[in-house]
Amino acid sequence: MTAAELDGLTAVVTGGASGIGLATATLLAERGARVAVLDLDPSAVPEPLLGFTADVSDDASVSGAVEAAAEALGGIDILVNNAGIGAIGTVADNPDEQWLRVLDVNLVGVVRTTRAALPHLRRSTRASVVNLGSIVVTTGLPQRALYAASKGAVHSLTLSMAADHVREGIRVNCVSPGTVDTPWVGRLLDAADDPAAERAALNARQPHGRLVTPEEVAAAIAYLVSPAAGSTTGMTLQVDGGMANLRLRPQARS
Repeated sequence: MTAAELDGLTAVVTGGASGIGLATATLLAERGARVAVLDLDPSAVPEPLLGFTADVSDDASVSGAVEAAAEALGGIDILVNNAGIGAIGTVADNPDEQWLRVLDVNLVGVVRTTRAALPHLRRSTRASVVNLGSIVVTTGLPQRALYAASKGAVHSLTLSMAADHVREGIRVNCVSPGTVDTPWVGRLLDAADDPAAERAALNARQPHGRLVTPEEVAAAIAYLVSPAAGSTTGMTLQVDGGMANLRLRPQARS
């Protein structure tokens, strides 16, 4: 991809004020796109990104922010549904209220944002949507029942969206990261009894031996929304250091 690969395109990134979202918004702008960030608090979003306050769990908030972003950008060619929240626990641990909250943000939030953006995407000749999945969709991890359910639904939703809108010229794909070195993971590590040991365990869990960086996930998203991926739709691109598919033998002890 060239620096001007996305020149002339416009993009909206939800949850774009930090972590994967900020890395993605920054990279899309570097590749030539004009980018609007939707976030609960976009006040610290750096130029040239445009920040709009939005709560993906509130339809009126999302609709208003998407319309404001479309007006400022002159349309929407690219939508990255990145906003989400985490959850820890087995099915016995999370109360109904938490289940409803996480599903509302992680799943229905994608629906709300995409629904609001669809009229603009339909007017684009290079429309693309990328939803953020997770390694938990294909790999059973402990203490992630609720989060895994929400992201599994996003994966299935991606396939349905791709089928529904391919003949409208809108491509829909998913990126499935492994454990990413984001502020949320940082807070989990800080809360551990032994943060250093917990980080070492997370590093060792991924075959390439380290956490995924937000910039690596952003690069995958940038490819999927680019014209270079014009024949790619309904796909999930894994950015997980081989975690989903590789089964390495334990290293011999010296």
